[in-house]
Order: sequence, then structure tokens, then C-alpha cells
Amino acid sequence: MAGIATPGAWIAGSDKPEMTSVRIGFMPLADCAPLVMASVLGFDEKYGIKFELSRELSWTGMRDRLVGGDIDAAHVLYGLLYGLQMGIGTRARQMAVLMNLNQNGQGITLSRALAARAPNGAALARLLRAEQLRPTFGHTFPTGNHAMFLYYWLAAAGIDPFEDCKVVTVPPGQMAASLEAGHMDGFCAGEPWGQRAVREGVGALAVSSEEIWPDHPGKVLGTSAEFAAANPHTCRAMIAALLEAARWLDASRTNREAAAEVLASPGYVSAGKDVLQYCLAGRPNGDAAWRGHNGLRFFADGEASFPWLSDGMWFLTQQRRWGLLRSNPAYASIAREVNRIDLYADGAALAGVAVPKDVMRSSTLIDGRVWDGSDPVAYAASSATVA
Repeated sequence: MAGIATPGAWIAGSDKPEMTSVRIGFMPLADCAPLVMASVLGFDEKYGIKFELSRELSWTGMRDRLVGGDIDAAHVLYGLLYGLQMGIGTRARQMAVLMNLNQNGQGITLSRALAARAPNGAALARLLRAEQLRPTFGHTFPTGNHAMFLYYWLAAAGIDPFEDCKVVTVPPGQMAASLEAGHMDGFCAGEPWGQRAVREGVGALAVSSEEIWPDHPGKVLGTSAEFAAANPHTCRAMIAALLEAARWLDASRTNREAAAEVLASPGYVSAGKDVLQYCLAGRPNGDAAWRGHNGLRFFADGEASFPWLSDGMWFLTQQRRWGLLRSNPAYASIAREVNRIDLYADGAALAGVAVPKDVMRSSTLIDGRVWDGSDPVAYAASSATVA
């Protein structure tokens, strides 16, 4: 670690950020809140940099701008970044996960008509078998989180995502409109787009992503390995600033509600303030450990921010499961290369955030399988096409 006692000393010393302005892409989603609030509240400037935020419209566009160097870093899907690393659907690029930006906060939404007949996975499986239906489901990117969570939920119910369904890629901001127009029967996306469909009366929540994988990783702060190598002090400053923002967001419901008001503007998410407040702050329940809608959290004493190696490895197992990877990759070594725990630890030290002793964690997913990263080859093999 850098070993510098205070951010001010760090900025003034030899570890001064290589760049004073950093171009960061974000998607209009509730979980872009750490980036936006770090900029609005000046946490970026505290660490000697300034975020130049760029609102993107699709994950494909985000990927292309990140790879092309039009942006330096991004609020990006975990699975998308690993897909780039592995060269799935594109030329392989060496990438870097600097930190996790959120946990939970996604969901699978069904059309009102389908939800009335099949409100959950088990009922959907029975309906498809009984009536030989083949519904269309949307996700946001072929290697991304939403595709993997959608496939996992369907398979856990005994539904083959490709044989029994049709899957399409749709930008998150177009999900509710596409559902209303009848172009698809359901979708998996980040909030507030599922909640918008519910409030507009065109959709119903079938399952939250937290139910599929409790406290799963969401978006990450991603960049290229080349950028991280050339700008390590800038990366540490970004991490520290975003940890400050994450800590602020999780400090109180009042802060989350204030963030929702900022995000509602056209320059950020461009959605109703009340919808965003619900997504970010949830409903009052008297629980001191409150979390946002669908369990959305940003900090959790650093647990939600840490780039766990097992999280990255899980996406590789799913990309292998669904044929996006033709053979088992070197799961652990790839995760160690991509997830820059060294840079995260330095940034966390600057922000006064503790780093977990272990780099793996254990979770039980919706199908009862336990994932802890200890045997990814066996885990991927035990996950037949349909669980």
C-alpha cells in the first residue's frame, strides 16, 4: 500500500494522480449514484481529480467507447468486463476491475398478462409445458449480469433459456416501453426500469436479483489494464472518492433521498424522483440496517465495494455454462489479473476503509447451490444447461 497517512499528504507527494480530469462513462440507472454523488459532493476533488461524467445509452456503446479510449473508466456490468477480457464476441482486451460499485438492486419483471398466469419461476415452467409457449425475454448485454441472472433464474425453475424461450438484447432505458408494446414478455434490468414498468401498470416483479443471489455484485468501476498500469495513482484516487460516496449513500435514508433528487435530472437518469427515491431508499420499516429496493446497497462497511475474486470467477462459470466460453478458463488466475485488489487496497487505505482478510466469499443461490470459488471447474460442470 501507499502508506500515506492522509489524502492531502498523498496528493501533495510522489503519489499525486497522473491525471487531473478523468472521463467516466455511466448508464442511467439507480446504481450510478456513487459516481454522480462523488462528483456532486466533491469527493473526487478531495483526492486531486475531477470526474467528467458521460451519460451512455447502451452497454454496447459503453463497451466501444471504453475500448476505443473515448472514456477512461466506466460504471459497467461485471460480466461485460469479463467478456471483454475473454474475447467473447469481440477481440480480447486486458481489463481491470477497480472496485464493486453496488450489490443487488436488479430484478426480473414480467408483463402483467404473463405474471397473472405465472407469477414465479415454478408457475412459469408449468405454463410453458402445458401450453407449449415460447416467451421472449430481454436482457441488456449478452455477457452481462442481467443475462446471467435471467438464465440462472429460468434454469433453476427447469426452463432452458434458449430452447424454451427467445432472448433479446435491449438497452435498459427501453425495457418498460418494449414490454408495454408487447415486443417481449419479461426482462431483467437494473432499477429504476423494472419499477417504472410496475408503476406504469405494464409489468410485475417476478423475482429480485437479491433472491437469485443474495448480495450479488452489480456494476463495477472498470477500465483497461493499460490505463491502470499507466495511471495507478489516478485509479487509487477514483477508488477513494467512490468509497467516500458509497459510505455517504449508505449512511442514511435522507442521503439516499437526496441522491434520488439529483439522479432524477435529465443529465443523469432522467426518471421520476419518487421512483428513484423508492429504488434507492426503499420504504421505512423501522430496521436500522435498511437497504434500498431489492436490497440495493453501496458500501456495507466496505463489503459491498470490495472486488471479491470469487465474484469475477462466478461470471466466468456462467459464461462457460451457457456456451460463451468453449472450455474452462484459468478461473482463479484470470480473476487475480482482472480484479485489482492491490489498487483497491491502496484506495481503501486513503478513504479509511477496512479491507477483508479473504479474497473469496461464500453464497447460496436460488437453486440451493453454494458458490465459494473453491472449485469453479466442478461448479460449472455441475450446472447442466438446466439445473
